[in-house]
Amino acid sequence: MSLLVLLCIFHIAAAAAAPLRPGFYSKTCPKAESIVREVMKKAMNKEPRSGASVMRLQFHDCFVNGCDGSVLLDDTPNMLGEKLALSNINSLRSFEVIDQVKEALEAECPQTISCADIIIMASRDAVALSGGPSWEVKLGRKDSLTASQEDSNNIMPSPRSNASSLIDLFNQYHLSVKDLVALSGSHSIGQGRCFSIMFRLYNQSGTGRPDPAIEPKYRNKLNRLCPLNVDQNVTGDLDATPKIFDNQYFKDLVSGRGFLNSDETLFTYPRTRKFVQLYSKDQSKFFKDFARGMIKMGDLQSGRPGEIRRNCRVVNVRAVDGLLES
Repeated sequence: MSLLVLLCIFHIAAAAAAPLRPGFYSKTCPKAESIVREVMKKAMNKEPRSGASVMRLQFHDCFVNGCDGSVLLDDTPNMLGEKLALSNINSLRSFEVIDQVKEALEAECPQTISCADIIIMASRDAVALSGGPSWEVKLGRKDSLTASQEDSNNIMPSPRSNASSLIDLFNQYHLSVKDLVALSGSHSIGQGRCFSIMFRLYNQSGTGRPDPAIEPKYRNKLNRLCPLNVDQNVTGDLDATPKIFDNQYFKDLVSGRGFLNSDETLFTYPRTRKFVQLYSKDQSKFFKDFARGMIKMGDLQSGRPGEIRRNCRVVNVRAVDGLLES
């Protein structure tokens, strides 16, 4: 299915989606948000990189048919899910952290909290626990009954994307240029794979040469990390402070030290450069705009039928039976 058709369906159905609101579980599961925060804290203490990995799940979930937990579904004999989509395979991780959160919530409030809402809460907590901002989340999502590898392939951008194509994509979801740059600041924490930058280092735009936007000393560092014969799953830091959510990412872009092409292009492209420069100088402004962008992204809904999954990796048995009978 083409991106244009998907977006038309998405926007028509979104009008019928249930309204989201803060405190949605205040009566049915009042400890929900504190439980999520505690599990995230333990997971990040055990492996700090899991914070960045969980945060990424919100983007990869919400852009594909809305924030519905579809990215969490495992493949089945009858469904190719999103985990092995081009932008996700060997890239998305920390699904087990979501499993741990779900298990803790099921023990407290069985079949009450959706996996889609878990992603939203856990992403917020991943940022806050890494030194970034916190914000009030709107909740009340349902979990999808299916997932689509094809839809993910048609929608999610490549690390090779330039700022112009990213602006066009975000605009389809009513996310502004400012939202794009602020949300790209999610790369303030975490790591990326050599696979994502080999073309930048050795064959930018088919020239057989490196990307001239890369600062020479930084390029030498990347060449050592990712030589031509490297295992392309080797990872490097996305900015100079990969465990701390701050505005160092934007300072690095201004210095020509962006890891991904889709990062550095935000500084080289005129329409996005001013926001990169602003955030590189004003961390509080970046934090404020990032939080607003995450809330806006979290509002994306498809309006399709849903459920509260017992296990985030599979739809409920009863729901599957109903689909087979229909």
